[in-house]
Amino acid sequence: MSAAITVHVPRDSAALAVGADAVAATLQAECARRGLALNLVRNGSRGLFWLEPLVEVSTASGRVAYGPVTPEDVPGLLDAGLLQGAPHALGHGPTEQIPFLARQERLCFARMGLTDPLSLADYEAHEGWAGLRRALAMDDAAVVDEVLQSGLRGRGGAAFPTGIKWKTVMNTPSAQKYIVCNADEGDSGTYSDRMAMEGDPYMLIEGMTIAALAVGATRGYLYVRSEYPHAIAMLNDAIARAEAAGFLGGDMLGSGRAFHLQVRKAAGAYVCGEETALLESLEGKRGIVRAKPPLPAIEGLFGQPTVINNVITFASVPLILARGAAHYREYGVGRSMGTLPIQLAGNVKHGGLVEKAFGVTLRELLYDFGGGTASGRPIKAVQVGGPLGTYVPESKWDVPFDYEAYAAFGGVVGHGGIVVHDDTADMAKLARYAMEFCAIESCGKCTPCRIGSTRGVEVIDRITANVNRPAQVKLPNDRLQQVALLRDLCDTMLAGSLCAMGGMTPYPVLSALDHYPEDFGLAAPDRQAA
Repeated sequence: MSAAITVHVPRDSAALAVGADAVAATLQAECARRGLALNLVRNGSRGLFWLEPLVEVSTASGRVAYGPVTPEDVPGLLDAGLLQGAPHALGHGPTEQIPFLARQERLCFARMGLTDPLSLADYEAHEGWAGLRRALAMDDAAVVDEVLQSGLRGRGGAAFPTGIKWKTVMNTPSAQKYIVCNADEGDSGTYSDRMAMEGDPYMLIEGMTIAALAVGATRGYLYVRSEYPHAIAMLNDAIARAEAAGFLGGDMLGSGRAFHLQVRKAAGAYVCGEETALLESLEGKRGIVRAKPPLPAIEGLFGQPTVINNVITFASVPLILARGAAHYREYGVGRSMGTLPIQLAGNVKHGGLVEKAFGVTLRELLYDFGGGTASGRPIKAVQVGGPLGTYVPESKWDVPFDYEAYAAFGGVVGHGGIVVHDDTADMAKLARYAMEFCAIESCGKCTPCRIGSTRGVEVIDRITANVNRPAQVKLPNDRLQQVALLRDLCDTMLAGSLCAMGGMTPYPVLSALDHYPEDFGLAAPDRQAA
């Protein structure tokens, strides 16, 4: 029998959702029936979701991609020479040359789709553990300084300098310190955390372990949203393997340093993506926001100094330690250093993950990568930064994608989620949804968020119905009075909410009102300047 040919079929949740398991099973059965030697590897997704399940075959000249593949396609693919990388209608040529991939700068996601996510050998062969080994040879303060000098900022949305947070925890004396990963990825249109956990879990484990060494923590927790069962299973398996190999536990790589890591399933509340509500939930309490100060870096989990970062923040650390801060700073613009995994979702032709250095424009993402709308209709609105992010008007689509540039016009980069809507979208309904979402998901601790969101729904309903409560007759200025009331309410929520839940809810509402007034029944001349 000839040597086995290696074929990759993803086991990422997105691929599983469209039948990747059935494709893998059919491929194995059909090869066995034909007497063909097959080495089937279940890898992570490349992030080209419109091509999933994406089957890749290893050839002498590299990997060749086919997709989207169904079980029914398998016999025909094998007949055409799939195992030799032969041309086919579903073929896309060398995977790395697919334009969607070729134009990216993959640092954090460099291994994604290349390796078996649970193979320690694969991980180590692709620069895995290099950052941890270097960190073990460095002074703790030097590790923190390396992260500080890299310019890495929190990728969960707040964009706070990671090194400053770590330095605070390092300098706060305590017998017990904690590392907590916020993997409660709840923003609409976001999935980079899930992809990292499912497709490259050791990268996250290594990043958290480096953080533990740097600040003197011995225990860590991964707080993963309950809707991610595959990620939870993958992490538990990866942690067990890393412990058995000596990368975790009481004596990491013979260094005498200890770090114990556990997964905790989240409670299913959007507000638990806020770090203090997350800590409350992790402690077994109801997930409600804590007042600050004290900061979690000083009094966090169980009242002890705690580093809390999101998945992509921790996952960026191994590369920074392996290659140095200067290498990481070669990517990005201004104060936005490195790359950001940007997630294209909604009504977009080519939905998927795009890792680019800060400075790419929204227009490039929408058309060069996304290919426009899936419906073929014009793009009307683009929400950036999750369900509480701003709707970015076309006049801002050429603004460099970075934290300061977006903040300058009232936008937010957030977790890098982009949701596209075509010209059939009703922006008044979307604005109402944002207020209703806040009313449902609010922890209820502060009045501006708890009551403001409920009143916001009512006011938007009055605007669209042209009803001003005490009046019995509809007057021409009814809508304008309600618009003024809505703006005043949004100002109160912005300034008075305890956390970003209520503080950001006005962003989509006001941007929809400013840029799409006709959807609220207002005359087009009332459109605000973009």
